[in-house]
Amino acid sequence: MAAREKKIRRTPRRPAPRSRKLEQHIAVFGESGSGKTVLLSSFYGAAQDQAGREDSQAPQLYDLVADDTTQGDRLLKNYFRMENSAEVPAGNRFRAEPYRFTLSLRSTPSAAERKAMPVDAVQLVWHDYPGEWFERSVSGPEEERRRIEAFRALLVSDVALLMVDGQKLKDAAGEEERYLKALFHTLRTGLVRLRDEILVGGKELVRFPRIWVLALSKADLLPEMDVDRFKALVLEKAADELGQLREAIESMVVGDEALAVGEDALLLSSAQFTPGRIAVRERIGVDVILPLAAMLPFERHVTWARRQEIPAKVARELAENAGTIGTGAMALAMFGARHRLPGRLGLISTALATVVPLLSKDMVQDAASLAGEKLRGVHDRALEKKQSLAAILTGFKIDLERAEREGVLRRSRR
Repeated sequence: MAAREKKIRRTPRRPAPRSRKLEQHIAVFGESGSGKTVLLSSFYGAAQDQAGREDSQAPQLYDLVADDTTQGDRLLKNYFRMENSAEVPAGNRFRAEPYRFTLSLRSTPSAAERKAMPVDAVQLVWHDYPGEWFERSVSGPEEERRRIEAFRALLVSDVALLMVDGQKLKDAAGEEERYLKALFHTLRTGLVRLRDEILVGGKELVRFPRIWVLALSKADLLPEMDVDRFKALVLEKAADELGQLREAIESMVVGDEALAVGEDALLLSSAQFTPGRIAVRERIGVDVILPLAAMLPFERHVTWARRQEIPAKVARELAENAGTIGTGAMALAMFGARHRLPGRLGLISTALATVVPLLSKDMVQDAASLAGEKLRGVHDRALEKKQSLAAILTGFKIDLERAEREGVLRRSRR
């Protein structure tokens, strides 16, 4: 017996396998009726709509599939009812449900190619936070528990969308400040009410959504409104209230220099709505959501760390992408480099103590700042060499540039 115990003690414990997923989380905040459920249904339906995708001239390098088949079927049901019956899906009242989507390559890489890829999969996790939980008190302890659990679940998000309801903005024409001030006040109050429950022991958080994008939903109702006019309107009418919301968020996080609240803006329309018809393929900004969720955190985190304005602990957490892969792996994936990542790779920056010599600081920064003709060149070479992951990620950056040219997206210059 003793010999057996001795043998057991000598048996080494296998380390847990390290995840090789590029997993990005997006949280959507908005009042009830602001279009969150319609947006999610349009997002997934558009990804599955083969007829709509065939209209595009760009090569189709990937498919986006819901990890939960039941969730995916429900979203597609919503999408097809909008298209065929002009029926708008009902919102999810008082229920927060995360949705996981996996981006899979259309071409199957060889064993050697798969081994060389710095990540195995790209995932998007979509967190929908019910507007009712900001607008009114919960009905009892059980609902309070669900609300707190839902908010804790979305704390790992990289990007948060702050939905501004285009219908309410249009209805308040000439008095937009009335609606916008109330909206930001409601969101701020909701966060403050949750703060004591979320901050265990009063300690500020390292993991927390750090990029809060102003998103105008139902933008088709305001055709004269481009993204710059939208952002200017918000600042003109409710800059103080937006600032108070920013201060409430700052009070919950470590390293509030690494925080962008209302600096980025996006126009969204899930479809073109007319009496008796919903044109699901006439959407605005929906196709930008996946590129935004995947690339904006990478770009922003590299910028923040490069400026050395944030604590090393925060820089390290951001660089490691919520414990999945580091920003260095993102740079490798974008350039299609054929290197294996040695263990734990963090951002190459003087803000971090753990420097891995595989990548130079310039390579990480070049990947984050790729733009214009240089970006197009890297993308074209990835297509030519059939480096699908590199082509997808550089294609995402091209999509963001296009959205800015079209007046749909405005990224912060800070």
